[in-house]
Amino acid sequence: MSAAASRTTADAHGDVVVLLIGMRVNHFWAVHQWLPVMLAMFRMLAELKKDPARGLLSRVLLTASPRTYYVVQYWESKEKLYAYAGAPDAFHHRAWARVNRLEKGGKVRGHVGIWHEAYIVPEGSYEAIYGDMPAFGLAAAHGQVPLERRGRYAKDRYAYRSSEND
Repeated sequence: MSAAASRTTADAHGDVVVLLIGMRVNHFWAVHQWLPVMLAMFRMLAELKKDPARGLLSRVLLTASPRTYYVVQYWESKEKLYAYAGAPDAFHHRAWARVNRLEKGGKVRGHVGIWHEAYIVPEGSYEAIYGDMPAFGLAAAHGQVPLERRGRYAKDRYAYRSSEND
């Protein structure tokens, strides 16, 4: 995808659901412990890509350090996020059940850390600007529009309300 030669913003309407989820390699030598965690995340992302009805709109894979890897995910709704997390037919359910079994069996030894943070961001509490960028992050999840549609300044984009402008 090529970069748009302009300034744009995300075309999000209403609340935005963001999930940060990741892992930290505590002991590099314990590849047999952290590699399955990393591969499980890739498998879940592939599963979600194959089934857009589950609600994952977009994701960005990032690294915070040589030890810490995470995914920023944008979801259709908190209900769809929660539904996927608890769906018995989803790989997440099997992966989490395995983690719980290992933990109860005393087989988790601190070689890999896992974490997530979820945010429901109300309309009027987010804004975005992209200069000469293809759709990325929030814009990849919700679409991209010329900056002027939402306002030239951040204060204008924060003040935007989709119900008043649709």
